Amino acid sequence: MLKNWITFVMTLIVFVTPALAELPIPKNPQWKPIVDEVYLQEVGNRIETENPLFSVALLGGSAFVGDPNGVHRIEGDRIVDTGGPTSSVTRLKALDGSLWAVAEDGIWQYDDEDWTKIASGSFVDICEHNGEVVVASNKTLSILNGKDLESIDGNRSPFPILGVESYSENLYVRHTDGVGVLHDGRFDYENVQDWGHLPRDSKTKDMLSLGDRMLVPTNKGLSILRGMTWTTLTGEEGLCYEDTTCVAKGFNHDYWVGTKRGAIRAVDDEFHYFGYERWIPHEKVNAIACGENIVYIATDEGLGIISYEPYTLQKKSEWYKRWINEWGMKRLGFINELEPHDGSYIRHLGDNDGGWACHYLDALCFEYAVTGDQSVKDEAIDVFRTIKWTEEICPIEGFPSRAIYAVGEKATKTTGGSAGRAAEWNLTPDGNWEWKGDTSSDEVASHYYTVSLFYDLIAQEDESLKAAAVEHIEKITDHIIDNGWVLRDYDGKPTVWAQWEPGFIYSHEHTDELGLNSAQAMNIIAIAQHMVGGEKYEKAKQQLLDWKYPENTLRTKIVFPGYTHFDDRLAFLGYYPLLRYETDPRLRAMYMRSMQRGWEAKRFENQTWFNYIYGALTGFECQNEEAVQHLRDYPLDCTNYSFTNSHRHDLQVPEGYKNYVTDTKAMGPREQGIRRWDRDPLELDGGGGGWILDPSSYLDAYWMGRYYGMILPPETEDPELLTVEKRNESFGAKPYEGPPRPDLGF
Repeated sequence: MLKNWITFVMTLIVFVTPALAELPIPKNPQWKPIVDEVYLQEVGNRIETENPLFSVALLGGSAFVGDPNGVHRIEGDRIVDTGGPTSSVTRLKALDGSLWAVAEDGIWQYDDEDWTKIASGSFVDICEHNGEVVVASNKTLSILNGKDLESIDGNRSPFPILGVESYSENLYVRHTDGVGVLHDGRFDYENVQDWGHLPRDSKTKDMLSLGDRMLVPTNKGLSILRGMTWTTLTGEEGLCYEDTTCVAKGFNHDYWVGTKRGAIRAVDDEFHYFGYERWIPHEKVNAIACGENIVYIATDEGLGIISYEPYTLQKKSEWYKRWINEWGMKRLGFINELEPHDGSYIRHLGDNDGGWACHYLDALCFEYAVTGDQSVKDEAIDVFRTIKWTEEICPIEGFPSRAIYAVGEKATKTTGGSAGRAAEWNLTPDGNWEWKGDTSSDEVASHYYTVSLFYDLIAQEDESLKAAAVEHIEKITDHIIDNGWVLRDYDGKPTVWAQWEPGFIYSHEHTDELGLNSAQAMNIIAIAQHMVGGEKYEKAKQQLLDWKYPENTLRTKIVFPGYTHFDDRLAFLGYYPLLRYETDPRLRAMYMRSMQRGWEAKRFENQTWFNYIYGALTGFECQNEEAVQHLRDYPLDCTNYSFTNSHRHDLQVPEGYKNYVTDTKAMGPREQGIRRWDRDPLELDGGGGGWILDPSSYLDAYWMGRYYGMILPPETEDPELLTVEKRNESFGAKPYEGPPRPDLGF
């Protein structure tokens, strides 16, 4: 224990660099720091097939599948024929060093070289019992003796047999609606259980002996026989979906359950859901087999393969940075999502490209403060130049554009704007660029948050960078104040959403945004005072105080059915600088109360970025274990697959939490995939289209956690666990070939 504490203290000493003094870090925080230790990262792959796969098993490290035409071996991303049975193979099992196939025409055995047909006839299952191979037909059980089948005690079942399994030195048979045990040459149904029963009117689907338990999937949950007691796991106990189809032993004290709507891993009293189409090629799971840190899931349209590879969160951050480069997501300092186009991908210029580049810059600022890596600093400066350029490209001083398009570049421009309006793309006088107007409050909030972070963590080392950051904030702030607390667009009118004047804030139609927009206005002034200073901003702050804006901030977090979750992001973007810079105890008390209210409504989602902002500002417990697990659950693949969760039976809000909007729990990245921090964690169904999404959300949260000490650095020195191989690969959009970004003079 003492050794661990000394290691923890020494780690903090090593990583408390001079840059940390620029941001206040809570003293004696209540959260428990978590070492970025090695964990097993889920890596998904799929092989799609024309025929359904009925069965799957492993022999000698190789995976085999059974389909209507026989048995096939998995070789890389291909399925190849192995000979042997040519009819439908409904069961595959590895027993006693051989692969056994239950085919339409009989029982077959494979010894890794040749197939041998052991017995002809109609069979349903096979298992190993007390060192012998037991074969089940529709009515009888037999022991395989060489190539002969010897009936066990002349038994004959009164019901059709669907499966056989050896559990606790007894042979059990499975029927459609019940389970029996073979005893003294007869099938006994009365002495299977003393307590409990299978679910009423249920249908059994499979059977697996697992230590002291026998698991029986049914269409009404996963039933478990322990000795002579039945219990059933349902959605109430956390089982993700109750119409189960199969079960398999896992690789690390876990087991896997197939269902008609996805696969489930049961590990450490938790259930992990793997749905279509992110993880498997079809939602109906027919069979599962597990090898060493790998799982094969046979479905009606192919094979899902999930491997578990040693990773650290730091290595994952390097993976995502490589992904961004290899997929061509960078252009002109922006990070753009990719849209499928003509069999490849093309960059999509969206509604808030500047704002999303800000999250990437946030990550770089924190990473540089932690590592001191000059290359990280150089990239941060490059991205900051782009953020500043979004304002300089506009003929309206202090008006930041949403996005920038190089005329003629290969990209798609968003056609939509605010509140259902058409996009406002404006051509520059030189004809080289178009910039997107009607800038919203979320773009402004991103600029203020990020530029203040850049100013504190990076620009302090360079007077020209400080001056550029100050100029950016000063121009935007002056524009807002001089135009009556609005962003005034090219047409001379306020933009739809970037309005902070009392007529907008106190209007009946904008009651919901009263607290959020009031907090944004206070945040704008707090950052301007911190970075620029001067009497003008003191007067502007007093104006906001006179309008009672601080009192409005109590309900900054919007909570009502149908609200947009990007408002949560805006709220926390504001809390972070506001509580860093405000010193007035009266104002801080109101802001802190507001954030506590927002956190109470947000914490059940366990979204890392929100957790860490809360923890960084308060020093309070911020559910760090859940926050770290959220990052570990991020899939490596940034493709936007469709996801479906509304059918699940485990959607109840976890005990100890309350969802103030709906009555379901929040979805995580395993279920939804990569999402920015404006994503809706209550969206049960969505995604799709195959777009390549931006992983900056992960980078931002991880390096913030490292900076504040929620996440301690990896203790391993193995480079394979800290970084990824440098490659010269290209998978997505072609490199940008348009004009370069103008020289901004710093």
